[in-house]
Amino acid sequence: MDQSYAIGIDVGGSSLKCGVVNQQGEILYSTLISLKKAKTQGAIIALIVEAIQTCASKVKQPILGVGIGFPGTIYNNKIIAGADNLPGFKQLALGEILQDVTRYNIIMDNDANLMGLGEMSFGAAKDCSDVVFLTVGTGIGGAVMIDNKLYGGFRNRGTELGHIIVQHNGLACACGAKGCLEAYASVTALLKHYQFIHPGIPETDEVDGRYIIEKYLAGEEYAVKAMELHFDYLATGITSFINIFSPEKIVIGGGISEAGAFYTREIERRIKTLAVPVASLHALVVPAKLGNKAGLLGCAANVFQKFKAFDYLTT
Repeated sequence: MDQSYAIGIDVGGSSLKCGVVNQQGEILYSTLISLKKAKTQGAIIALIVEAIQTCASKVKQPILGVGIGFPGTIYNNKIIAGADNLPGFKQLALGEILQDVTRYNIIMDNDANLMGLGEMSFGAAKDCSDVVFLTVGTGIGGAVMIDNKLYGGFRNRGTELGHIIVQHNGLACACGAKGCLEAYASVTALLKHYQFIHPGIPETDEVDGRYIIEKYLAGEEYAVKAMELHFDYLATGITSFINIFSPEKIVIGGGISEAGAFYTREIERRIKTLAVPVASLHALVVPAKLGNKAGLLGCAANVFQKFKAFDYLTT
């Protein structure tokens, strides 16, 4: 069977991760391009084009296509809204623009969706057909895979997993609503709660998720209370996803998921007492495996899924 190659471009608020990937998920070349000096939409598009051309020059074989992960709502290769950390990119048919300039097949999707697809294709949920992926960090993002395909709802506007309501009329969320899972179970929420209950703790960069985990493992009272609440709310949200989707795996990404086996164990323990038993029977909570490569690999996986006839997941 002939080998296929895809280019992945994972667009973040401050940089582009780009690389060439084969259908086994091996990254043959990758690089990081800073966006700090790119102050306009046009300058960022020029850097994306340059990244595609650089990646293409690294392999002698034909490129099947280019997968792009982008923040916000993406539908039919068009950025509808939500890329708030980048200048412009509102109602922009970016896929069409890049296809016209580079002459490559382009396929775009939301960056969190593609992190999830990366984990399903090459990482923690490989060989699973139905998966819920959550990334827990400053906010909470995620993706849903149903029957080996990303599910995005009508016109790809759904699966905002961080914004299910876990508390009626609760804490204000960055999205404008109240009581969202993100407002209670993100690392930002964990820090706020810890600083609120811990008298005299300084608000410095040193007090972050890693700091609280260290204090929790050492048995500090305030850290234990803050982490218990974090686990409770995260398990509450995940239970809702299990009851709806009955996934084989719930994959948790973000830096805090790398804290150790106790992290997923504490969530799973709570889920077992909350979820509908028949829906949770096969649901395993596992940490993500791909780290910061998940988005890049998901971009490539999207290319293989959309532009190749055979099932690359079994190769």
